[in-house]
Amino acid sequence: MELKDIMTMQEVQEMKQQLEQVFSIVRLLDGETLETGEGIEPPCQCYSIWGKDERCTNCISRKALKEKRQKTKIEIVDSKVYQVISKYLNIDGKPYIMEMINNLEDDDIIDSEDRENLLAELSGYADELYKDALTGVFNRRYYEDKVRNLESSAGVAMVDLDDFKLYNDTYGHDAGDKALKVVVEVIRRHVRKTDKVVRFGGDEFLLLIPDINVDNFTKKLKEIQEEVHAARVPGYSQLKLSVSIGGVLSTGEKLGEAVLRADKFMYRAKQRKNMVVISENEIAGRNSAQEILLQDKTRLTILIVDDSEMNRCILSEMLGADYDILEATNGEEAIKLLRQYETGISLVLLDLVMPVMDGFGVLSYMNERNWIEDIPVIMISSENSPDTMRRAYEMGVVDYISRPFDARVVYRRVLNTIKFYAKQRHLVTLITNQVYEKEKNNRMMISILSQIVEFRNGESGQHVLNINILTGLLLESLVQKTDKYHLNGSDRLLIITASALHDIGKIGISDRILNKAGKLTEEEFEVIKRHPIIGASILKNLALHQDEPIVKVAYEICRWHHERYDGGGYPDGLKGEQIPISAQIVSLADVYDALVSDRIYKKAYSHKEAVRMILAGECGAFNPLLLECLEEIQGKIKEELEVQDVPEISPVPVQCPISEISELSMPEDKK
Repeated sequence: MELKDIMTMQEVQEMKQQLEQVFSIVRLLDGETLETGEGIEPPCQCYSIWGKDERCTNCISRKALKEKRQKTKIEIVDSKVYQVISKYLNIDGKPYIMEMINNLEDDDIIDSEDRENLLAELSGYADELYKDALTGVFNRRYYEDKVRNLESSAGVAMVDLDDFKLYNDTYGHDAGDKALKVVVEVIRRHVRKTDKVVRFGGDEFLLLIPDINVDNFTKKLKEIQEEVHAARVPGYSQLKLSVSIGGVLSTGEKLGEAVLRADKFMYRAKQRKNMVVISENEIAGRNSAQEILLQDKTRLTILIVDDSEMNRCILSEMLGADYDILEATNGEEAIKLLRQYETGISLVLLDLVMPVMDGFGVLSYMNERNWIEDIPVIMISSENSPDTMRRAYEMGVVDYISRPFDARVVYRRVLNTIKFYAKQRHLVTLITNQVYEKEKNNRMMISILSQIVEFRNGESGQHVLNINILTGLLLESLVQKTDKYHLNGSDRLLIITASALHDIGKIGISDRILNKAGKLTEEEFEVIKRHPIIGASILKNLALHQDEPIVKVAYEICRWHHERYDGGGYPDGLKGEQIPISAQIVSLADVYDALVSDRIYKKAYSHKEAVRMILAGECGAFNPLLLECLEEIQGKIKEELEVQDVPEISPVPVQCPISEISELSMPEDKK
């Protein structure tokens, strides 16, 4: 029995009667009920069922109504555990929520083992419990509960999105989320309805394909790998996707064991990226695992660009036994193949003199797109004048082979060049991983320290997280709007990471002042204003780490995130572009989050009101470019932070707080 989204009131009442046989409480709530809290079934406050005298802060029924989808939560009241399912319904053209509640410890309803299955059938509970919210495929919990211990004959594959962390760090989480969705869309096009796709980890997916032979399994994984590489991420055309896939054929063993083996082969694939490694286990009488590199990745691809058919044939004959060969008769054809295969081409053998577009034209195109950094080029030509050769080397060629060709010389030079670039890429990968681990540790320690500060300030860690997100969104918008500040991906990552330390100086402010609920005295306010200097001093005293970029950026943010563009801030009264852009961005993020958050001295403003107050100049002066960014991304901010709609608060007839220093808590003469 399925609870449809669109129903008549008669259908709902009939369904409600059936649901009441399973659930302890079944309530039909309309939008007005959820907004006011005044219930219609029964006629009382909707939250009185929990013995509360105010609306639940985690009311999933309001969320379900707003998002027009089902939500589920666990509610604990007086040591009793309740399951709450809120299902969005369109009843006779009007929005409602069907709220279904069960006491999970009530043995009179149904035994615990069968309860979950019944709930899944009646309410779609399994979708909420076992589906990944972002991608819509099964989640890790589904694997642990339903798959791990099954014994089955199936193709088992682990799919990992290459460079996912780099996407998030460089382009933001929006890019990372969209990349994951693209991968899932590709996978779904190549699997059957009976197959299972599981989001195993952040960027890892598990494929379970029952009753498939090795040839079809191999073909399917290869198609997924190729299509992902050809796909593009909406809004992020610069992202080039690739996946590393490890696969095994399970022959009746527990799937959890097969997954471990597939995971091992996936990590082997990741050593080179954009490839598939599969293990055939006990196929055709073989007891030991045999690894097969798909997409002929052991046979690297060489592009030969020459207008002479004879020259192409000679080179193909020399190299075709060990390499896959692509051919182009002129520069334009070469560029088309380069655009199609990109880094799937391991080497280009390039003639200089050709019709339509010559070799130098190809080199110019490759340099413009930085392909020359990843794809080595060897010039092949009878033209060997010093000027020509110098120009070729200046444009990035790594070697020069003159005609007529000596087969042994050509083969050895090609092999040496490919091996050199392979080693270079390996070293780059190692260094990148080391840098990432260092950055990860930096972020972890900064997060711990910032959490300590926020705990002392009577706040949860949500403020720090919000500042991180807001800073990232503002930076993303700013670099799209202007290159004035020359912020590359590394610069933006440093600012986002260091933003968590903006209020570290509060560690030096007494709890009595920091958490005072009423108005501050003039003296207390002056003490509060010292926290930027205290924070900067802490960082300045890190003598052994003064040259670390993260420390330098954190210092800027700590000391100057309360400065204002018109010079009206503190502690140094900096004005305009005297204030580092890092501090300007964190300052704006800090003010916004302070406005939309509850504090001991004030209630939260709505998202709409907070943005209006900032843009109207009621919260001090900010960089006009950043205000433009704020205005343009306000919808994305509300979505990313999941800012709750709160009743509008009439603005206080004074300027709003400078960051977290509320005007409501400041002495009168400081307002």
